[in-house]
Amino acid sequence: MDLNLINSLDLFKIIGILGLLFISAGVVITNRKREDTLFILGGLCLAVYSIYIGDLIFIVLQIVFIASAVYNLVKTIREEKKQK
Repeated sequence: MDLNLINSLDLFKIIGILGLLFISAGVVITNRKREDTLFILGGLCLAVYSIYIGDLIFIVLQIVFIASAVYNLVKTIREEKKQK
């Protein structure tokens, strides 16, 4: 890995990378609650990064993505409670 790349990573870039990793992991997870949880964590990390870079389109996208993941998680939990 190029040393300049390592030195150029600041806290917000690391948070953005974590967001990408969380969302990528959520895509391959088959458990719905874990998937949504990873999507929420990843979306929050990317929202922080998008605020840092000041990209309004990306900020709105992350808000919608997080809201969708929270909605799906709540829906899944409610469905599980009904089945018990």
